[in-house]
Amino acid sequence: MDNTENKANKAVAPVFRFEKGRMRPSDHEPVQEFPLSLIVNGRELATLISSPHDLRFLVAGFLRLQGFVQGLDDFQMFSVCEDFGVANVIIKGELPAQLKPALTSGCGTGITFNLQQKMQVKKQVPGSSGARFLPGDLFALMDQLARFAGQYKKSGGIHSAAVADGQTILLYSEDIGRHNTLDRIAGEALFKGIDLEGKVLLTSGRVSTEMVTKAAMLGISLIASRTSPTDLAVRLATEAGITLIGYLRASGFNVYSCPETLLTVNPDMVGAGVTAVILAGGKSTRMKSNKALLPYSGELFIERIHRQLSALFPEVMLVTNTPELYRFLPCRMVPDEYQGLGSLAGIHAALKHSSTEYVFVVACDMPYLNSELLRQMVAKAQGCDVVIPESDGGYEPLHAIYRKSCLPAMEEALQSGKIKIVDCFDWSKVSVVSRDEIVAVDPEFLSFRNINTPEEYFRFREEMQENKNDREDGNISLQR
Repeated sequence: MDNTENKANKAVAPVFRFEKGRMRPSDHEPVQEFPLSLIVNGRELATLISSPHDLRFLVAGFLRLQGFVQGLDDFQMFSVCEDFGVANVIIKGELPAQLKPALTSGCGTGITFNLQQKMQVKKQVPGSSGARFLPGDLFALMDQLARFAGQYKKSGGIHSAAVADGQTILLYSEDIGRHNTLDRIAGEALFKGIDLEGKVLLTSGRVSTEMVTKAAMLGISLIASRTSPTDLAVRLATEAGITLIGYLRASGFNVYSCPETLLTVNPDMVGAGVTAVILAGGKSTRMKSNKALLPYSGELFIERIHRQLSALFPEVMLVTNTPELYRFLPCRMVPDEYQGLGSLAGIHAALKHSSTEYVFVVACDMPYLNSELLRQMVAKAQGCDVVIPESDGGYEPLHAIYRKSCLPAMEEALQSGKIKIVDCFDWSKVSVVSRDEIVAVDPEFLSFRNINTPEEYFRFREEMQENKNDREDGNISLQR
């Protein structure tokens, strides 16, 4: 299986690296975090959160330092099952009837109660709060956190944390325990009546499951750390819909979950009020394989289109009913509400889930995007319901701009089983991009050429190879 196929079939959430203004896949793996249930004399004593190695040493040392054993002779049975995450121990003597546990300030060894119950947090949809974040603002916020922490360098050994609204730090705390810093912030927000939903949590320390759990309970949308998260923290952040960033330093950062809340800025972007949407719901019957996952020049077909659109639009969204196939893409994915009703259902889903008034929709098999044509289309959008090009083959509804005002007509058509896109238009509110306008920037009308068959796919590869020397890598225009 080649590298491109591995991307599509990857079982774990991918990591992305933001550096030099671009988001790229990364092979970094977070450190592991392992919960071990400790049962002593038939009584569940604690859950130890630790690294997964040498667990017998951890258990023995923990009981020794808690004063329950003095030596190996005090153990009558000692069993650690890594598969089930359980340590079952019998020691001489009885445990005290009343144990009063302390919540310690240790990094990863503190005891907390009902962690599993706390982890049953309500999943938020990434970006649903309207919170979107710029990489430049995150760098600036981490600098602010460093300046705050710098005022307390006399004592040293202090963890720091802050909550920000995306550009300004609202609350700051410090403590010898990194978990305590978040507790302090939660309490101060409570006293001051500050809603933390949709906010950014900045921390100087490693991000563990307890940090993510507490952040999820507070409605935090993004967690950023100067160091690393654990693997279970990444898993929990993914389940909770929280963007998790590690190694946030001057050179860049790693994105471990939900990258869709990040906005990448490019001076060539066509407009902030339009979301780019890739429709990836076709059956590919003529290709006899998923067109979106066809490889070309070290990347998948859909990766190429996503990269092109990311250079021009502040957000790229994917409409698909099989999101597990596209987890390697750093974008939001939404399903059809009316499944089995073709491209109209995909456009409807895009409009319904978009955070902007307009969406530019393109099929996943149309790789010949032209930046100048897209600029012209966006310029025509204001005040219109639809901006649609007209080519030699007629109107091009799968390379068009739509406004949310189209939703009622689309819903009515879908509910009645009508799936022809152009039948939903109020043509008095449609702006048509004429053939003459298109010829001026795309004389061969390549923008509307799609790849439906193996023959078309191989012809595309040949043409791209022929023109390779005429294009720079990453250029949106794939035409001569």
